[in-house]
Amino acid sequence: MSAEPFLPTPSTAPRFGVWLIGARGSVATTAIAGCAAVAAGLHPATGMVTETEPFTSCGLPSLSSLVFGGHDTLDCPLPKRAEHLADGGVLPHGLPSAVHAELVAADREIRPGGPTPGAPAPSQEALIDAFASDIRDFVRRQDLAGAVVVNVASTEPAPTDDTLPPSSLYAAAALRAGCPYVNFTPSTGLHHPALAALAESSGLPYAGRDGKTGQTLLRSVLGPMFLQRALAVRAWSGTNLLGGGDGAALADPAAAAAKNAGKERVLVDTLGAAPEGEVHIDDVPALGDWKTAWDHIAFDGFLGARMVLQTTWQGCDSALAAPLVLDLARLAARAQQKGLSGPLSELGFYFKDPVGDGPSSLAEQYAQLRAFAGRLRDDEGAAAEDGVRR
Repeated sequence: MSAEPFLPTPSTAPRFGVWLIGARGSVATTAIAGCAAVAAGLHPATGMVTETEPFTSCGLPSLSSLVFGGHDTLDCPLPKRAEHLADGGVLPHGLPSAVHAELVAADREIRPGGPTPGAPAPSQEALIDAFASDIRDFVRRQDLAGAVVVNVASTEPAPTDDTLPPSSLYAAAALRAGCPYVNFTPSTGLHHPALAALAESSGLPYAGRDGKTGQTLLRSVLGPMFLQRALAVRAWSGTNLLGGGDGAALADPAAAAAKNAGKERVLVDTLGAAPEGEVHIDDVPALGDWKTAWDHIAFDGFLGARMVLQTTWQGCDSALAAPLVLDLARLAARAQQKGLSGPLSELGFYFKDPVGDGPSSLAEQYAQLRAFAGRLRDDEGAAAEDGVRR
């Protein structure tokens, strides 16, 4: 592996930037380290849909062409953060040292996010300008063909007034810098009413929100099953136990409410109405990046027979999210190359609360995503037909 993997040379293919909001968090660190590991052949691309057919033939940027940077309010260097994740079993032992050069290169491209502590608070317009300038400088300095901004920061509460929350400031900055925007979090981002006109006039593709990695992924499969088998769901309750940064952020009831809204939407969209029951999120710091999610589903069968389905999902949020972040960055970059703009509803496969109009069933969303791969290919017409046939 090259000691300087991101230095441009005349013979290399175009390179694309991935600007991560929350660039020193667990998801971002896992995505950066994982991209380097897969590109170098150290690990397989498990969990990356874009490394399967038909996506491998639709002109997506290669993993080796991706250059990382971002904003964060934390100052823990990426190599140190990767070591912490390896100690917690999130990254394989030895991987942080194997991709040390890539982590250092990405860390050099991380800029402070938010107002400077102790300094007078700048205006929202000034912050948007500053963030956009950071992104443009990154693209220019690295001689990139373009960049995609992906929000992987901790969940923020929904806004209660007209003030733009941090996620919306970064979203506005992404569009101002001419970059596609992906919101992998439940935070407001481009959903703020004040940004509707900007999103529409930008001519840029965007996608989100709230990555679908565990409990809701399962709900998007089970919900249609109950509907298609004409089984009446009486109640659907859930509990999440998690630690790490997400656990701490979601200990705030307002942030948890923003997170749960996407989980509820999946059930409403698939079942036609929200069944009884709630989702509870408990912060358990000792769990770190690992999460356990339980669902208890009460349903009626023939002649009113009462039955129950219980599920348990245990997984590592960072390891589940990171390959999806890489998928989305590549898909959004290619969409811009193909001249697409506006909400990318075809990427609803990845989200709890997707933009635009589209199906809620995971199977239908996957079919739509495969058809989207056809639109991204250079032989667009034939590819679209192929996607429909499959």
